[in-house]
Amino acid sequence: MSTPIQPLADRVVAVREEAKTQTASGIYLPDNAKEKPVLAEVKAVGKDVENVKIGDKIIYKEYSTTELKIDGTEYLIVKEEDILATVA
Repeated sequence: MSTPIQPLADRVVAVREEAKTQTASGIYLPDNAKEKPVLAEVKAVGKDVENVKIGDKIIYKEYSTTELKIDGTEYLIVKEEDILATVA
């Protein structure tokens, strides 16, 4: 999937993972009870990004992103310094 957004400098464009709709014990959660996940998949990287690449799953600081919706897809723009970890 290519993204309509090309990040600049040390920015990363990512798509947030879907919130879980069911608990481990099988209880379904209503929309207003779901937590926003802090896990996303990288879709594009700026030219100065050194530690992540397209396709990586990242954990990021929850309140340090810019969110926008284009063609029904919600994208996040995150500074590389606000990425806390990658997930294997």
